[in-house]
Parts: sequence; C-alpha cells; structure tokens
Amino acid sequence: MQTHEVFNQAKSLKDFNAAKSPIIPETLTAFGAEARILEVEEIGALAGSAEVIELADIVEENPPILHTHDLQGNRIDTVKYDPAYHRLMTIALENGLAGAAWADEDPNAHLIRAAKFGVWQMTDAGHGCPVSMSYAIAPALRQSPELSAAYGPLLAGRKYEAALRPPLTKNTLTAGMSMTEKQGGSDVRANTTKAERQGDGTYRLIGHKWFTSAPMSDVYLALAQTDAGLSCFLVPRILEDGTLNEMRIMRLKDKLGNHSNASSEIEYHGATAYLVGEEGKGVKTIVEMVNSTRLDCVIGSAAIMRLGVAHATNHVSQREAFGKKLIDQPLMRNVIADLAIEAEGATLASLWLAHLTDLAQAGDTNAALLRRIGLASSKYYVCKRGPEHAAEALECFGGNGYVEDSGMPKIYREAPIYSIWEGSGNVSALDAVRAATRQPETLEALVAELETAVGASEAYDLFLDDLKAKFSHNLANESGARRIVGEMALAIQAMLLLKYGNRAVADAFIDSRLAGNWGTVYGTLSNELNLDPIIERAMPYVN
Repeated sequence: MQTHEVFNQAKSLKDFNAAKSPIIPETLTAFGAEARILEVEEIGALAGSAEVIELADIVEENPPILHTHDLQGNRIDTVKYDPAYHRLMTIALENGLAGAAWADEDPNAHLIRAAKFGVWQMTDAGHGCPVSMSYAIAPALRQSPELSAAYGPLLAGRKYEAALRPPLTKNTLTAGMSMTEKQGGSDVRANTTKAERQGDGTYRLIGHKWFTSAPMSDVYLALAQTDAGLSCFLVPRILEDGTLNEMRIMRLKDKLGNHSNASSEIEYHGATAYLVGEEGKGVKTIVEMVNSTRLDCVIGSAAIMRLGVAHATNHVSQREAFGKKLIDQPLMRNVIADLAIEAEGATLASLWLAHLTDLAQAGDTNAALLRRIGLASSKYYVCKRGPEHAAEALECFGGNGYVEDSGMPKIYREAPIYSIWEGSGNVSALDAVRAATRQPETLEALVAELETAVGASEAYDLFLDDLKAKFSHNLANESGARRIVGEMALAIQAMLLLKYGNRAVADAFIDSRLAGNWGTVYGTLSNELNLDPIIERAMPYVN
C-alpha cells in the first residue's frame, strides 16, 4: 500500500533573480544609476541560480581547515578551502565587488557596487567578508601615497588568484584585517602588539591578535604600538623573496555562523610590515576603512532581510492551511507585509549611504557629513533588526524552517554577525552620538535632510519635531544612546521612503514604526492599512 505521498509541501526557492526586489531598481533610478540596472539584475540571476545556491551550500557544509605544519614538521600556516569557496570568490571579484569601485570612473560606482554586493550577499555571507575587506582597505592606504600607488590598482583588480605569491607579482589582491586583541575588543587603543622600526624603514610586528579574518589574504591591515602610539601597518602574507611572513595561525574560530569564512587567531613573530599613515595616528588612518566595512554591514543586513522575505513568500504562496494558501490568511499577510516593510527600509538606507559615498568622493562636504552620522546610526539600527527579522521569516515555515535543508537556519545564524562586526550595538550607538556632539555640523546636516520630507506625512512631521527636541536635551546622556540613535535611523528610513520609495510602504512604515501603531513583534500592523500593494511588492521572488 502507498503510505508516503508528498503533497502540500512548498518547492524550495531556486533559479530566481535576487535583484528583483522593486526597491533596488527604483532606488538606482532615483539616484541616476538606471543605466546599470541590467548589471545588477545579471548578478541577481546568478546569485539565485541553482548552481550558485549549491556552491553556497557546499561551503557552508565544508568550512576551511587549518594546516599548521607539513609532513616534515615545517610551519606552513595554511588554510585550505573547498573549491566552491574559490568559485564564489572568483565570481565576486569578476563582478567588481571588492576594490574595483575605487578605480571606476562612473559617478555612481559605489552605489552600483553596493547594489551588486547586496544581491550577491544573498548567496553566502562568509566569503563576503574578505570581499568587503578588500573593498575597504583602499581609503586607508591613501594615507601613504607610495603604498596606495603600488597596492591600490591590484586591490581594484577583478581576477581572483587563490595561490599565495609576493603581492606585487599578482594581478589582483585580497585583503584581511588584523585589529582585535583579546584584552581590548573594540577598544583598539588597548592593543599590546608592538611594532619595531628597522633600519630599512620597515617594521617588525610582535604580538597576538584575537581575530584576523581571512588569514589567506595577500595583505592585511594591522594595528600595533610604536613609541608614538597606536599605528597602522600593511602586512604582506608572502615576502618579496617568496617566503612566508613571520605570522603564525594559532587556530580557526568555531563560530555560530559565517562558516565559510576563516576567522583566525594569530601571532606575529617579527612579521615584516609597512607603516600606513603617521606613527601614533592608527585610529585616524583606519577611520575610512571602518566606515566602508560598516557600510557593508548595513548592506549585508538588508540582504539577509530580503533573503528572508524571499524564502518566506515562496513558502507561504505554496503552502495551504485550513482550506487556503497561507499567503491568503489575513494574519500571515500581516507578517509578510511587516517583514517586507523592514527589508525595504533597510535596503533603501543602505543604497542611500552608498550614494552618499559617491557624492563625498566627488567632494560634496554635505554628503560626507550626512554619511558620517547616517552610517553610524544605520549600522546600529539596521543590523540590530536583522536577527529578529530572520527569526520571524524562519517561523513562517513552521517546523520546516528549523530544518537545515530549508536554508532558514543559515540565515538565522548569519544575521547577528553584522551587528557585532565593526563595532557592536553599544559602540555604534555611541559613535553616532559622538558624531552629533563632537561634530555638530553632522547633526545639522541630518536635520536639514530629514526636513526635506516635511509635509508629506503628518505623522512623520510630528515624529521629527519630537526627535529634534530630544536632540536638544538628551544627546549627552550615554545611557539613552540606543533609543535616540534608533529613532534617528527610523527617521532616516521614513524620510527616504517618503522621497524615493513606494507610498504604501512608506505609510505603513511610518504608521507602525513612527506613530506607534504597532505591537511588540512582527505581524502587528494596523488593520486600517491596505497591505495588498506591499504584499505584491514582496512576491517577485516566488517560483
């Protein structure tokens, strides 16, 4: 007798276009980059293909392996990756997702790169870490023109080469970061790694690093102490004579997520390094690098949200319960709409920040001020929302969402990293407050920008008036930083949705997030809202 018949099970999401969320082409068009939408859609089709999804599954299941010694007992300090990892890296660099934007003369180069990187991050977030670091290192190197001239063009390359050789003999370089130490964490001024100047102008690094991401990169940025104080250094993995630099990989971290990325604990035993910027000015040197990686954190969180919406809508549009599709159940529609609103606001904010990067690079001082405070507040808020969003999207599957084959546990594991990386919640919130108080011109620029949407929504206007009053009284109170910075980020997203987004999404976002007509969890939008246009915008991914 037939005992096992499969029915009422949703087909897995694959062979979809990861760039089809309407907020992406709408935003690119609004910021004058419509001519390159096709490029974004091409990488979106690749990201959603069955082939790339399989590659992402392989690297998740086969994490990198550390080999410290060869058969004869020689130190080799090598991390071996599955071939699927190298394939993903190859595609990412070919599409200009690493440092290519810095060499692209298009005035929207960083915006296009952000859109493509966000779409590609819907595949595997782990390999996105070295891609992001290779993007972020360029502005730091500009503090040393000779190093920038030598290494900058190679970091902007598009031909991935996994084999390690002396960096200046390669066509394209990848970069890692070696900042964090066990006693300091985000407080890098507490670092104890020493840098000793040599007669030839190089330095020797001695010390222990608690986190060094992507230890098989060609070069790293590292922080170490000189007599003048904390300083920044460029550290090659392989020296000019072809020998390994004196860097020991002690172990790879066993992490919650980001499995395909080798996060390592290393020791420098007199490693050769080159000073970047001035001695004692290490923090100042890496500021723009940190800003670039923080931008990628916002982009990555938004990507995780869109992926959660994609999987959830695909499931609920096929699965039936109590006589009709889940997507037709009123409460499920509320949940899906709420998740979609969050994803659209986050995506628009991430692309706006990339747009500001382009403007700032072109010399727009107002854009630079906006980016400074907008990035810090969005890094705090958007990345904080990611894990809650992932949990709700997972729950749309019921028990199947808790099963690895659904892909939802991977999303759930990846979501928290963006909030932790490059400054956890408190660090990001305090950084936004620091920008507002120490550089009041950043707050002035932000208020002026938020006021450009006044008159479009009464609820928005009331929220903004209240927020401006808080700016006058509450910014100095550190214990309230999370609340006021979160409201700052909400105001930014609401302003952007009113000016560039879909009006139904904007109204629902403002009614729930700003006007307080919302519960304590997703799926508590007001019954008075028309959710149909929001649901329609969430459906392009469905098979």
